[in-house]
Amino acid sequence: MRRDAQHGTRRVLITGGGSGIGRALALEAAARGMEVALCGRRRGALEDTAAALPPGARPLVISADITCAADRARIVARIKAEWGALHVLVNNAGVVEGGPLESFDDAALDATFRTNVLAPMALTRDLAPLLAAARPSRVVNVGSVFGDIAYPGFAAYSASKFALRGFSSALRREWRPLGIGVTYVAPRATRTDAAAAFDDLIATTGMRLDAPDSVAAQIWRAVERGRDSAYPPGVERLFVLIQRLAPRLIDRALARTTPAAAGAARAAA
Repeated sequence: MRRDAQHGTRRVLITGGGSGIGRALALEAAARGMEVALCGRRRGALEDTAAALPPGARPLVISADITCAADRARIVARIKAEWGALHVLVNNAGVVEGGPLESFDDAALDATFRTNVLAPMALTRDLAPLLAAARPSRVVNVGSVFGDIAYPGFAAYSASKFALRGFSSALRREWRPLGIGVTYVAPRATRTDAAAAFDDLIATTGMRLDAPDSVAAQIWRAVERGRDSAYPPGVERLFVLIQRLAPRLIDRALARTTPAAAGAARAAA
């Protein structure tokens, strides 16, 4: 994905580029010789990421809320004016909230799905002409292992990532004849600010957390190889396979991670 004879330098837009996986993706993309556009709601965080890129990187910094149609239009207009085409769109922006379903009011459910599902779908649609202009091009949707293995206490988040995975599969089939690929990536919990939502689950299960830079490197390897999907190495990949073939085994394993089960275990101790 570095250069090709037809298009020269590859140009990538990363949403949620101000921190966490998004920042790591930008750093890795620049190291691989790509031109980077950073999008996010916090301009200061975007500028911090831009400052961390190698000298001469000249990133585009676009402060915008992708859940807002007017802001998405502004993103498209900026990319079109500056580049005229887009080789890679990385839909990385998302929100993570944990807790029992009854703790989520309508506004919280709406925010989860607007940010994690509807906004990436809409932005991908809006950028379709610029992706088509750069063919072969690619959409990268950053999901989660929770989009395959639905964890108790994360019903809304898991459902949103299941939806993003379904969108990725359908769009891949729809756009393959057009020369636009789609890669769905499913990191496990990563050491970012958002990981605080997993604190209780990490304490209960001993869940492993990955560093953002290792996740970013894995994602770009999958993109360069034209992979349809990418999952973390290790036991989670096995659990995803078991979930698809024998989901009741996962049901029994995850029963120990519910709040009630965790409370019973603490009482017994």
